[in-house]
Amino acid sequence: MDSIMVVCYSYTGISRRAAQLLCSHHGWPLGEITDATPRGTWRCVLDSLLRRQPGIGYQGPDPGDFRTVVLVAPIWMYRLAGPMRSFVVRHREALRRVAVITTMNSVGASNAIGEIAHLLGHGIIDSAAFTAREIEDGSGTARLIAFGDELQPGSAASQRVRQPAWTAPAA
Repeated sequence: MDSIMVVCYSYTGISRRAAQLLCSHHGWPLGEITDATPRGTWRCVLDSLLRRQPGIGYQGPDPGDFRTVVLVAPIWMYRLAGPMRSFVVRHREALRRVAVITTMNSVGASNAIGEIAHLLGHGIIDSAAFTAREIEDGSGTARLIAFGDELQPGSAASQRVRQPAWTAPAA
């Protein structure tokens, strides 16, 4: 049983590039979520606003065979991309330890991370957000690689679990 794998969904290719870089540097396997039917910009917007779970396909190893799964997904309309939402719901039992990487134009990562934790019913171990520009021009590469390094067994991040904001006690 391998310890870490990456699962990504990418509409424009930005999230896929981030996932491929993480996998190639660490030697982790990659699973990819695909749309069951062709998608356009308006469908992306509606899926996000209505929090729909569109039909998806998945090609890759069984996430249940891995100790940790890193989810890589874009942010649409300040929310988690619909196809990743569908994947999380379908595979929630197999997703015991989850780290999250989001890609976006500007903001919305905290909303998506909270939604993933809510859908899973438990906290995530770590998260990171990258702008599309950081992935495209390479300025986020060192931070992305460092994020992956922290997930390796024995690191501090591999031992902790973040509680999602919706379960955190009020201060």
